[in-house]
Amino acid sequence: MNWISNYVRPKINSLFSRREVPENLWTKCDECGTMLFHRELKDNLNVCTNCGHHMHIPPRDRFAALFDGGVFTEVKVPAPVEDPLKFRDQKRYPDRVRAAQKQSGEHEAMLVAEGEIHRTPVVVAAQDFGFMAGSMGMYVGNAIIAAAERAVQAKRPLILFSAAGGARMQEGILSLMQMPRATIAVEMLREAGLPYIVVLTHPTTGGVTASYAMLGDIQIAEPGALICFAGPRVIEQTIRETLPEGFQRAEYLLDHGMLDRVTPRGQHRDELATIVRMLTGQTPAVRGDLPAPAPVEPILPEPDPRAEPAE
Repeated sequence: MNWISNYVRPKINSLFSRREVPENLWTKCDECGTMLFHRELKDNLNVCTNCGHHMHIPPRDRFAALFDGGVFTEVKVPAPVEDPLKFRDQKRYPDRVRAAQKQSGEHEAMLVAEGEIHRTPVVVAAQDFGFMAGSMGMYVGNAIIAAAERAVQAKRPLILFSAAGGARMQEGILSLMQMPRATIAVEMLREAGLPYIVVLTHPTTGGVTASYAMLGDIQIAEPGALICFAGPRVIEQTIRETLPEGFQRAEYLLDHGMLDRVTPRGQHRDELATIVRMLTGQTPAVRGDLPAPAPVEPILPEPDPRAEPAE
């Protein structure tokens, strides 16, 4: 009886039991509620195939789709002091950072890399909203300065993808100091005559909007991105009035002259290459790898039969 209970019955149950489906195979769109298969969503760069809603995308996935062949080289960023204010709320600040590192797989809230887009050399920096809401701390300030210095050194344009909830409160005034530091970094690019292009993604708010996110030579935004300093709810409670529909969204700001373009994520690669080459006076980008032309044998003139033979 023990043999039947302990071996035969579990074996039969395992053969006929329903296998559990992993929960991460499907993602629900926040805008339209459509359930999206994970492979289909990744192939579409985390953009809903039903309504076009642009979801969060990590910097590495963005770089893989942006650079030629997905190949890029990371730019080293100096590490700041770990916990300068010894900040503690419900958790210690270092514990929050380690939890964010484990969840996102990144060291901090900004990744800097260099590579080519349609054979156009560029330096690119991207904020990771999945790392403590992309908050601007000392590391982000160091990353922007490192990106600008590398761009000046290599004489390459700088492209920055912003996504942040604002300054990082755990670093207090040291976080706010990154606003003028980033502004000086942008000024370094202008003195060197190099383009600085900003792509604002959802959301870009607070001190980030008040500094480097709105200092670009060209301002591009993803569709539906929230771009503001103070959020709509705060403004409504302050002025006690209902705001217009779509207020502070990318399309609203484009209509009111705050942006140059609103471009879907899938078109960033082509558009950024075109803009960079235009600003730097280069020829149009090559859109594909063309095969080398086959060698052509020279055509020799036919001999004249009336000519005397050479001695």
